[in-house]
Amino acid sequence: MEIQAWEKKKVNTVNRYRGRGIYDFQTVNTIVDETPLVHVSFSPPAEEGETPFPVILPMLGCTSSYPNPPLEDKSESRIVYLHGSISARMMRLAKAADAGVDSESVGNLPSSDQGIPVCIAATQLDGIVLALNPFNHSCNYRSAVIFGHAYLVTDEAERSHAMQLITNNLVPSRWENSRVPLTSSELKSTGILRVEIQSASAKVRTGTTGEDRKDLKDEEMRKGVWAGVVPAYLKLGSPVEAPTNLREGVPGYLKEWVEDGNRKREVYACDAAK
Repeated sequence: MEIQAWEKKKVNTVNRYRGRGIYDFQTVNTIVDETPLVHVSFSPPAEEGETPFPVILPMLGCTSSYPNPPLEDKSESRIVYLHGSISARMMRLAKAADAGVDSESVGNLPSSDQGIPVCIAATQLDGIVLALNPFNHSCNYRSAVIFGHAYLVTDEAERSHAMQLITNNLVPSRWENSRVPLTSSELKSTGILRVEIQSASAKVRTGTTGEDRKDLKDEEMRKGVWAGVVPAYLKLGSPVEAPTNLREGVPGYLKEWVEDGNRKREVYACDAAK
């Protein structure tokens, strides 16, 4: 079966270590969904008295095939949902764009049919690569960069879908095991952005050290310098109950998520070091 992938363009082509570049939907979607916090960058309007710097925000988010049912292997083209406060600047800019506000009144905001241009970065650190000399030190990692346009979601069915999806992507089954449905005030204060992806790519490094031939020939030096990979992975601790908690014991779904997640991440990081 043909692998579905993003077309290589100037904006998404990996130039440094081209062999590490990966463009298929499955890899990009998986990296984003396995990253607890993604970083979203955008250029705010150039208002009087404001600095001209771009903004980068850590946000909760995940991919979705909405309104179509998702493929289990995530090999289809998807959108990205981002969660935040409805009063946040990014949400307000998206709302202004959707309302068709004149571009001169909101700085460099794009036209309403384009949404807000954003870039989403997701990175997993899998190991610290320690070569014989510092120049060849590196890291094992999985990273994805997405380019697209963000729109404020107003349809209640889609908003509900996105909120459940983001919650359960962070902790599986958490939505169903929480106090739901949300109150009207909670719903009103929550903002959801839908990012239509225009282009994307991933970059992955695995393996051990890369050494200079000259260093490999210096056995005396090699006897005094340790070289190898220190696996790195997110390890979740034992759940600590809140002072307000009345439920006895840690729920099974939560224990399983912590234990299985820790084990899978450790196995991947150790395998990637070889």
